[in-house]
Amino acid sequence: MAQKDCDQPKITKTDKEWKSLLTPEQYYVTRQSGTERPFTGIYWNHQAKGIYACVGCGLELFYSSTKFDAGCGWPSFFKAIDDCRILVKRDTSHGMIRDEIRCKRCDAHLGHVFDDGPKPTGLRYCMNSAAMKFIPSK
Repeated sequence: MAQKDCDQPKITKTDKEWKSLLTPEQYYVTRQSGTERPFTGIYWNHQAKGIYACVGCGLELFYSSTKFDAGCGWPSFFKAIDDCRILVKRDTSHGMIRDEIRCKRCDAHLGHVFDDGPKPTGLRYCMNSAAMKFIPSK
């Protein structure tokens, strides 16, 4: 029987290990809670069919069928593959109050979620391209 997504073991690495696996931008975004500049990431205007996964551990996070153009310059999705694959944390940095999205398995910072998205969820998962890798459909 397949292991339930929520029950997957956590992946932890040292900073040195993360730095050896990720590009400097990926490390900045995922391990230091950085944000790439809008309209610069490789997936903000990406239209191919497939799955967007965590760049750190490969956990599949979003189907391309839930991606939409939010006009914000970052890849945006209205629904995660499964809520138990992501962790939502309150973020009060930069004088704002937001809900941060992290990978449940490796604790990578992915982006933020807002309540101004389209139906059916009304959510906008505003993600950093540097935090994801794309797996094309076959």
